[in-house]
Amino acid sequence: MADRINSIGVLTGGGDCPGLNAVIRAVVKTAVMEFGCKVTGIKDGFEGLVRGPDYTMELTAASVRGILPRGGTILGTTNRGNPFDFRVVEDGVEQRRDMSQTAIKNLNRLGIEALIVIGGDGSLSIGLDFFKLGVPVVGIPKTIDNDLSATDYTFGYHTAVATATEALDRLHTTAESHHRIMVLEVMGRNAGWIAMSSGIAGGADIILIPEIPYDINTICKKIEDRSERGSKFSIIVVAEGAVEKGGDLIYLDQSAKRLGGAGQKVADMVSQHTGYETRVTVLGHLQRGGSPVPFDRVLSTRFGAAAARLAVNRQFGRMVCLKTPNIDSVSLEEATGTLKTVPPEGDLVETARHIGISLGEPA
Repeated sequence: MADRINSIGVLTGGGDCPGLNAVIRAVVKTAVMEFGCKVTGIKDGFEGLVRGPDYTMELTAASVRGILPRGGTILGTTNRGNPFDFRVVEDGVEQRRDMSQTAIKNLNRLGIEALIVIGGDGSLSIGLDFFKLGVPVVGIPKTIDNDLSATDYTFGYHTAVATATEALDRLHTTAESHHRIMVLEVMGRNAGWIAMSSGIAGGADIILIPEIPYDINTICKKIEDRSERGSKFSIIVVAEGAVEKGGDLIYLDQSAKRLGGAGQKVADMVSQHTGYETRVTVLGHLQRGGSPVPFDRVLSTRFGAAAARLAVNRQFGRMVCLKTPNIDSVSLEEATGTLKTVPPEGDLVETARHIGISLGEPA
């Protein structure tokens, strides 16, 4: 059959997350065993596509054996290798150049007829740009932040929530023992999904998310009320993108727009206002690492198999997605058009309010 796809490339872009190896495995097993395709893994995301054949590896059913439960990605990844704005150093001077045509030439040299891009909003947006240049692209949504609006869930999210929930379980015992205020800062960028879900699952007393600016007086009143009722400790979950009403996002690195410090700010203000001993735990990259939970293993596998089918059937410019209970697909434009944030009046927030969790809202 003349239209048959014989060679598929796959890369992982952006930050790592649990389930990447599971999805790579599913792409390879489906493409190789079901459709007889050759699969080429591109190392270090889009940067490897610019660097060329030396940054590739053939992926076979044997080479992906045993990687289902492994965290990270066997292909490597980066969030700084955008071919349309690529960093090059000439004569000791850093410059930014459009290297997209170099990447396309390398795809052609490798004989890759379809490119599967596994990534979040940034990587999928780059994939869309390549698709507009004629590259046959299929996307797979990946982010612990769960902030892609075109899919019910992204893989990696449930594992990150499980990690944060376990941390809260452990913080509870030490908080209660020492009569302290414990603050846990979690990831999520501009979406509060990890904070909300782990906070509810982990029995937090206060949850602060980007979607609802907080008032420190409300937070302190909640802590004081608990103390008066005999609860001499409180657990606060702070999303890294949480902001005080009228305040700004807090960055560890302003130039790179790397969020961090929101939890420490809350802890400092609570300590100043109440005088209670307060401690901060920043969960950080622990949320990205480790073995994926079963939900993410299954979702990754379903996504990988579906993406391979789309590629073989030449349904390019699309991203696989979960529309519970089925795996479906949407255009890359729809996939990257709008970020999914926590609805301030949605069921998750209402549930938190009804069971007595404070969201730090002004009185």
